[in-house]
Amino acid sequence: MTVPAIAPDSQHTILRSRLDGARELTDHLFEIVQPGALYERTIPERHRLIFYLGHLEAFDWNLLARGAADLPSFDPPFDKLFAFGIDPVDGKLPSDQPSDWPAETCVRAYVSRVRGELDDLLSKSPVQPALADGTLLHVAVEHRLMHAETVAYLLHQLPFEKKVPVEEHLDLVAQSPQPRMVFIPAGIATLGQRRESGKFGWDNEFEEQRISVKDFRADAYPVTNGQFLEFVRSGGYQDRSLWSEADWVWKEQQNIAHPFFWRHGPEMVRDGAWTLRTIFADIPLPLAWPAYVSHAEASAYARWAGKRLPSEAQWHRMAYGTPSGAERSFPWGEDLPREELGNFDSAKWNPTPVHAHPKGESAFGVADLLGNGWEWTSTTFAPFPGFAAFPFYAGYSADFFDSKHFVMKGGSPRTPAALLRRSFRNWFQPRYPYIYSKFRCVSE
Repeated sequence: MTVPAIAPDSQHTILRSRLDGARELTDHLFEIVQPGALYERTIPERHRLIFYLGHLEAFDWNLLARGAADLPSFDPPFDKLFAFGIDPVDGKLPSDQPSDWPAETCVRAYVSRVRGELDDLLSKSPVQPALADGTLLHVAVEHRLMHAETVAYLLHQLPFEKKVPVEEHLDLVAQSPQPRMVFIPAGIATLGQRRESGKFGWDNEFEEQRISVKDFRADAYPVTNGQFLEFVRSGGYQDRSLWSEADWVWKEQQNIAHPFFWRHGPEMVRDGAWTLRTIFADIPLPLAWPAYVSHAEASAYARWAGKRLPSEAQWHRMAYGTPSGAERSFPWGEDLPREELGNFDSAKWNPTPVHAHPKGESAFGVADLLGNGWEWTSTTFAPFPGFAAFPFYAGYSADFFDSKHFVMKGGSPRTPAALLRRSFRNWFQPRYPYIYSKFRCVSE
């Protein structure tokens, strides 16, 4: 299929508008943080919140102004300090203190000046040659959108009293759907995309792969909190046979006995009932919502249920395949994402019941595939044959081809619609419990 060409100036205008929208989204997130709380480290493995305030602009500056336009830096120390985040492995945690970071006023002044100079650069006509094909602006926009979701994870763990309350929509339908599995016939799953398509994608999305997938059965819905509660009550966290060696060591060392977002005990609620921590409150555990768990916990549950996690190819097959053999752009068809089809694009802060969007089902009747929580797969994050790193961002994917991260598909309530494309791949470490990650099981 030939992709209609977009004039460089028109594409540039569209991307500028998208960048403005992405800035509004991240600005709104930081407005939730109470004064003084930007120096909190809400997740042990991540930087303090103040880093992310500076990082978004530093990334854009280093990529677009210094990299593409070769503009001189007005603050080299900040360009370097805020350049890269962290993803420590093997238990290594950052040890910096709040006093090690610049004053908030200085960081905000840096942010303001970067935006001003970038806006001047991007408003010039003709478009800078290095920006003409739109790739770098695409990178800047999607990088910011991805970090909007990261910041949501970080804010989720910020103490309630250190956040400005925002009204939450809580879909607390009590009745869960009856768990069932659907048959997925053998067929082709297309992963990634072709470079010749002319469409934007991150380096790990290329080159397109057509994988032959044998028939299998898949859960029609993600595993719910109610189902996972059965696993907890049955002693799943104490059954050594359900856990890999590394996962068991992690669970024992961290004293983990239930999903990270769950709370339990009389100090939390009356009668010691289970609650779930939303971003702004503890609420009674919604049994019809998907269970947000780590890959380690999802794998243990799958073994307990006599099933397993799907591979990346199996996930694609159940999501985008059809009985005729054709493949769809989205589980529901070719229509662009909209609110009635799933829980995504920051329309809500919280999950919805796993059966809340029947119009979003795939051709095989598999529900809740896009949005409501990323879905774990059993596939280790690795390059597709034909992979080539971005020359301007060589470590984006390659730094994580370490056999210590797993592919995730789908999207969460905070995932922007732009990242719901079929080829997009997310990845995380298997024992990282802070993200909006659900799962479903498959069997032969």
